[in-house]
Amino acid sequence: MSAERVVRSRAFTLLASDAELARLVHGVFDALPARVSAPYVSVGAAEGSDWGTKDVAGREVRVTLSLVGVGDAAGDAAAARIEALTPELRGAGDGWRIASARVVRTRFGFAKDGGWRHEIIVRCRCLAG
Repeated sequence: MSAERVVRSRAFTLLASDAELARLVHGVFDALPARVSAPYVSVGAAEGSDWGTKDVAGREVRVTLSLVGVGDAAGDAAAARIEALTPELRGAGDGWRIASARVVRTRFGFAKDGGWRHEIIVRCRCLAG
């Protein structure tokens, strides 16, 4: 399995299994859900680049975690919970070891229909093995 798929899979599993986040959103989805009421979290695209050493293959993977909502509440508690869970992405799985995981960028914006979107970009540095 590619490092990008491992990171997406671990992010989805981690967020979907968190009881505190589950109290704050209606669900966690792998990609954009077809039909769901806000607020919800979706695990978006993962983009990778080389991050190897002389003797170990490695990938730097950036994955987008989107928190989508409506109304006045900006989802601060849910966004804070997602950021707090980020370090727990570290660990081994399917041929890759995630050596580090951290939030590197966030974006927040309002939509015309009264909705809002908070995107959290997480960088994971992965080593093969």
